[in-house]
Amino acid sequence: MDLVTPTYRGASMLARVLPAPVVDTAAPQLAGLASLLGGDRRAMVERHQRRVDPTLSGAALRARVREVFRSYGRYYGESFRLPSVGPDELDARMSYEGYEHIRRARDEDGIGPLLVLPHLGSWEWSAYWLTRVEHVPVTAVVERIEPPALFEWFVEYRRSIGMEIVPLGPGAGRSVVAAVKQRHVVPLLCDRDINRTGVEVSFFGEKTTLPSGPAALALRTGAPLLPCAVYDRGSGHHGVVRPPIDTGRAGSFRQDVARITQAIADELEDLIRVAPEQWHLMQPNWPSDRAASGLGTVRL
Repeated sequence: MDLVTPTYRGASMLARVLPAPVVDTAAPQLAGLASLLGGDRRAMVERHQRRVDPTLSGAALRARVREVFRSYGRYYGESFRLPSVGPDELDARMSYEGYEHIRRARDEDGIGPLLVLPHLGSWEWSAYWLTRVEHVPVTAVVERIEPPALFEWFVEYRRSIGMEIVPLGPGAGRSVVAAVKQRHVVPLLCDRDINRTGVEVSFFGEKTTLPSGPAALALRTGAPLLPCAVYDRGSGHHGVVRPPIDTGRAGSFRQDVARITQAIADELEDLIRVAPEQWHLMQPNWPSDRAASGLGTVRL
């Protein structure tokens, strides 16, 4: 029996009827308590945080892990009530730097930019801000999750805040190409290679793979690749858009994809180091993670 989907639906409804200050306080606190229960997610968060800062240990590491879970709770609390947030509040709680890179791509080059992001902060707030305040179309590629009913619920939710949704799969590339041609902003969360079929990179000093899709799409469409992150700051959110990654042709298509994907990894590192406590990566992401979690080794 699927109990997960009704739980998410119920939490979303509750977040919309409760006063915003209650949600903003309760969601991080509940998630912080969950961090004390241990388990695989806590272990993965510890490993990832020590990659960012190898000096973390003991009480400092435990405190950092609680901060990550609290940030994750804030993300869900705010996301659940986003459909009821009006344009004035969206704009009042959003600040940004580097937005001129998005404007230049759409207005001067006539093409939609590809935003490469880590799982950090509250990217959905900024996506809703783009659609509701700036009236900029957004097409997001999302991974399929289990159970299917939960995936469909998330798709419905994200469409309710103005996003076009493309499920990750064989047809995703064609849909993204079409969106780029229509000057849509396309956010791509790419600090995790779900299928482990991507490009080998060095990421936080250790070999792993990251998705090849962003680099390949940029080469095929000419769309700029803009590293981006949305940080939680106080009661608001601050978006950072970095200058375009160099996607000029320098070798074979395969070589260029590898070079650009490594450049993406380097940019993601810099963006994550700004606020590692807001990095919500809780799954194995390096071969050694899988070995440590009992999932077996993975060859790159």
